[in-house]
Amino acid sequence: MITVVGIPGHRRVELFRAAVVAAGRPAPAVVGWRDVCAGDFEIQPSALVRLESPGEDPEVDRLLRGADRPAAHGEVVGLAAWYAGFVAAARRVERAAAGPLTTPVDELAIMFDKRRCHALLRDRGVPVPDGFAAGDYGQVRAAGWSRVFVKPAHGSSASGVVALAFDRTRVSAYTSAALDGGRLFNELRVHRYTDERTIAAIVDRLGADGLHVERWFPKAGHDGRVFDLRVVVIASRAAHVVVRTGRTPLTNLHLGNARGDLAGVRAAAGRERWAAALATCERAAACFPGSLHVGVDLMFAPGYRDHAVAEVNAFGDLLPGLLVDGRDTYATEVEALVSGSWRPAVAVAG
Repeated sequence: MITVVGIPGHRRVELFRAAVVAAGRPAPAVVGWRDVCAGDFEIQPSALVRLESPGEDPEVDRLLRGADRPAAHGEVVGLAAWYAGFVAAARRVERAAAGPLTTPVDELAIMFDKRRCHALLRDRGVPVPDGFAAGDYGQVRAAGWSRVFVKPAHGSSASGVVALAFDRTRVSAYTSAALDGGRLFNELRVHRYTDERTIAAIVDRLGADGLHVERWFPKAGHDGRVFDLRVVVIASRAAHVVVRTGRTPLTNLHLGNARGDLAGVRAAAGRERWAAALATCERAAACFPGSLHVGVDLMFAPGYRDHAVAEVNAFGDLLPGLLVDGRDTYATEVEALVSGSWRPAVAVAG
């Protein structure tokens, strides 16, 4: 039996349940994150447990953050508190489960902390941009790097990410974050700012919950747009790939960007460089040996002469309509479970 911990009725949960049923197995039980936060839940004995994203439910967000004042819709606030609450809730599930988790909590905790994830990848020899931890705009400025990506340590889906460029007299930034009455909100479009006071105010607001700063890795272009790749690694194999293209440095698809020409990018990279890039994604996934699947964001440099990993995502497998050998990501994950090609391994130390 399989139990899914997620948001009941959410498409992530429903797509996975449908894949299990299509494989001829009983439909998974569903435990809601609201019930986990309240401590009012049970896990079926010996069930294999899948942790799904707790996102897109304002009440779960409030419960995880434990804040007296709930955040307004889209507000970027209390990310460190949210992270602590999420890990604590996942630990409750882990303690209640007699069977294994398809994403161990120790590994989940690292993937949701960009500083720790970046350090682990670097230490394991996975190519990543240079980076450092910071707490405010002044520390970012003082590093002296001309172009950087500033990321909330515990953010996701590009929320609060700032692509920042300095020259001798000017500063500019791309971000989906916007200030409104002293509060910071994430929007579904990318803004460009050139006023340093505004940029500093955004970064300082994000810095209250910790920042991960990376040297800007220039992205390759294809068909007039820059791109990166979302590579879903399932049971140690790079299984599904999406090209994410945009006209700004932020290529996340929900920000008005589009899927690109996978065959064209693969051909432009060439067989050897493409194979090396997918091997890097599999090496990144191997840093999380207890996880059935991870989503790896990989960047090619212009001319495909180099590549680097930008992120590793615990919930990076939502790629609707993308089929490989007739299976979407969820069906491929279920096949790995049913066939025994994936078995729980010892999770990385948390």
